[in-house]
Amino acid sequence: MSYVFSPAPVASVPVVGSGDRFPVHRIYCVGRNYEEHAKEMGFTGREPPFFFLKPADAIVVVNAGETGLLPYPSLTANLHHEIELVVAIGKGGKNIQAADALQHIYGYAVGLDMTRRDLQNDMKKQGRPWCIGKGFDASAPIGPITPAAQAGDVAHAAIWLQVNGADRQRSTVAQLIWNIAETIEHLSAAWALQPGDLIYTGTPEGVGAVVRGDVLEGGVEGLTPLRLSVV
Repeated sequence: MSYVFSPAPVASVPVVGSGDRFPVHRIYCVGRNYEEHAKEMGFTGREPPFFFLKPADAIVVVNAGETGLLPYPSLTANLHHEIELVVAIGKGGKNIQAADALQHIYGYAVGLDMTRRDLQNDMKKQGRPWCIGKGFDASAPIGPITPAAQAGDVAHAAIWLQVNGADRQRSTVAQLIWNIAETIEHLSAAWALQPGDLIYTGTPEGVGAVVRGDVLEGGVEGLTPLRLSVV
């Protein structure tokens, strides 16, 4: 097969303990999925889950032991960090039941849902989609994927983020409003999940701005941590 120009390389993420890489199909994100974060954003209660997407090539892959470079994006003066547990789908499906959801998971990783908060808020006020606030270039940093069998008890793992060595976010995955299995059930009712999909499962409270020169270090207990410098 010939193309009118060379296709872009497939976005992919390294896998812990393997020379193989995980090819990325789509990136789904869950909004306001920790109660305390929902409150700091002006919402309360267990609302039905909602989702938004980022382009697959928005990932910034950071290898184990390295410090990735996170370019400060254009058009914003209020770039926010959101540390997240990322679920990597290895088996696709539609209308997956929560009781069966874990069978569809390949592994887990630590990710950041970087957000141009000022642009997102402007779009919210105007009742317009806020893709410009969430789906920009380099908005989805991610560390290596740990296969599910090696990841430990991620459902109760600590999750944290530090900026320049000071705590910004600290919670546990157990505080998710919609847990991993429930999220997969709701998401697969709206989209047919495919191998290669990544699900950024939501962020705990403590989101805030970063500037050029800041160093972000985040983790989920049992997974490879993530370290980036904003440039």
